[in-house]
Amino acid sequence: MLTGCSAVKVKLGWRVDLTKTPVSSIEVSLPKGPAIAPGQKSPLVVKVTQPDGKVLLTEGQGGGKVQWKDLHVTATVVTANQKGVISLAKDPRVSDGKVGHVTVTVPSHPDIHAAELDIPFRYNVAFVSDFSGSRGSDGMNGADGSDGISGTPCSTDPNNPSPGGDGTNGTDGSNGQDGSPGGNAPPVDVRITLQPANPLSPDHALLQLSVSAQGKQRLYLVDPQGGSLKVVADGGPGGSGGRGGRGGRGGSGGIGTPNGRDGMKHLSPPFGNPGTFAYLRPGLPRCLVQKPPRHELQIRFSSSKQIRLQSSVALFVGPKRIGNCRQVIHQGNGIAIFGQVNRS
Repeated sequence: MLTGCSAVKVKLGWRVDLTKTPVSSIEVSLPKGPAIAPGQKSPLVVKVTQPDGKVLLTEGQGGGKVQWKDLHVTATVVTANQKGVISLAKDPRVSDGKVGHVTVTVPSHPDIHAAELDIPFRYNVAFVSDFSGSRGSDGMNGADGSDGISGTPCSTDPNNPSPGGDGTNGTDGSNGQDGSPGGNAPPVDVRITLQPANPLSPDHALLQLSVSAQGKQRLYLVDPQGGSLKVVADGGPGGSGGRGGRGGRGGSGGIGTPNGRDGMKHLSPPFGNPGTFAYLRPGLPRCLVQKPPRHELQIRFSSSKQIRLQSSVALFVGPKRIGNCRQVIHQGNGIAIFGQVNRS
């Protein structure tokens, strides 16, 4: 049953109602695929073929008239929303050693064979792990100044004139307060190891990385053939300075002969000073590090053979206890230097 906007779109010819449309077959594809990486999203496209050979495509990425609400999508490993977009969790343990799968059916045509699609996963992308400090809070706005008092009225009698009283000046608005400094970036610990053999790619080694700071851990699986991990630990930006208060309006001159003079409006003071950037405190990763122009750690791999399996480096799974690793943390001015994987 069509309701609301869907009914209007169907009536205008912008969409079709599959419950009233003959269907002979359906196909599903991933036009931006064939694979996706952890943390990524990618839209599906379903092609609906009618008995007369006419082809209809889904709305969204397909740019067609078939509504996603008329289809049912079942996803394994990946997830699919109501607009036909699949997504993969950021945690690589969800996808490691697995293949995603999508099944699409037409509930209004149960006799039509379901469309199936396998979705492989890739790890040769540029991952980013950002542990930058928080932004400073903005300064409070200044208080507005008080308006001046109007002058007293006096005589306007031409035979007995008297001048009106002058209005008083408005008072100054107060200055805006300075923004607070941004938060410091925390020390960051990076660990790396070779992944155990994967049945889906026994001859293609991947790298497992763990990035930790402030009790939070993020895990990555990186393909050394084209993949990379950038660890960012910038100090947070300072907060904006508060707006200066509005200067008070001068009081009106009193009526008289002549009239009194109006009081002066005081100028508004300037904005408060912006908060300062915090010092940068990125950690030192335990692998080869390039020094990029920004305050960040760029981790690239030309070969997985550069990294040997170390008992002192934690894996994604297994015992929670790790060996006696020295904590290598750089707390200076944030300039990246070369490090190495520690031998156990």
